[in-house]
Amino acid sequence: MKVQVINIGLSILMMTIYSCSSFQAERLDQKKSDEAALKISDQWLQADTEKVISDVMIEMKEHVGLRRFLAQNGRDFKLLVGDVKNLTHEAYFPISELNEEFLNALSKSGDFILVESESRDQILRELTYQNDGMVDPASAKKIGKQVGADLIIFGNVYMKPETRDGKTIKQYSVNLRITDLEKGLEIFRSRVKLSKYSEQSKLGW
Repeated sequence: MKVQVINIGLSILMMTIYSCSSFQAERLDQKKSDEAALKISDQWLQADTEKVISDVMIEMKEHVGLRRFLAQNGRDFKLLVGDVKNLTHEAYFPISELNEEFLNALSKSGDFILVESESRDQILRELTYQNDGMVDPASAKKIGKQVGADLIIFGNVYMKPETRDGKTIKQYSVNLRITDLEKGLEIFRSRVKLSKYSEQSKLGW
């Protein structure tokens, strides 16, 4: 009788342990994944990258000066795409993913001929940057001539956080410029903003 009671007790204990340690995963689409991530983190997400790059491409399509420049010259321009620099205080900001998303979007637009990736990587190592993360104009012009690039695009990402009583708002700013390398003239400038709000309870997230 005692043995039977012990066995029943062990069975209940094992079931309790199993139920407490069980794990379940679910595959989500991008929208649901973003919604789920927002419940546990206020970090920059893939959806944030896609949104700001989409906004930048819309601005490029609608920018009167850039459209006029491309139309007046009547040819395909070779574009050197520089890295967008992470100037936030977030070490884990996914700047590489943002740069790749931007490259893909520019390629799909068909507006430019992009400098090939191998040459691009070598060039970027030789460029000189200013304090604001933008490339030095003299350095860009010299490198541009070496690869026959007509235009260069560079940018940076800033983030300004404000926190009070467990509430935080992060104001991101993605800034981009396109410069005519031959004349040294800026032909496009964009600033896309994105804000993220979070609230932390006394018991945690």
